[in-house]
Amino acid sequence: MPALDSLQGRVQALYVCTDPLTNLYRDQINAFALDARLPTIHDVRNFVEAGGLISYGPNFSDQFRRAADIVNKILRGARPGDIPVEQAEKFELVVNLKTAKALGLTIPESFLLRADEVIE
Repeated sequence: MPALDSLQGRVQALYVCTDPLTNLYRDQINAFALDARLPTIHDVRNFVEAGGLISYGPNFSDQFRRAADIVNKILRGARPGDIPVEQAEKFELVVNLKTAKALGLTIPESFLLRADEVIE
């Protein structure tokens, strides 16, 4: 992937924003990062499950449940304009220790204790 190849030797880490394109190529992005020995941080857990280092972002199960609550209010007669805008309340931190080891990184115990999930 030419875009990723152009980063080699120029960056020390990657922050990968989630969109349909990066989601489609998450395995290749993570493989490149591991090959280039670049730690990655993501905003969704599936990137870490696919080999990324760390993710921190909203818990989508909670977001979907809250969206269903809003739909329920509308179906029961609430006007959409009267329903307040909500922000995410639950966030999750996921760490992939296998990737950390492959990169030669030691994740502090204090950080791992704060993680919602540690993939070994």
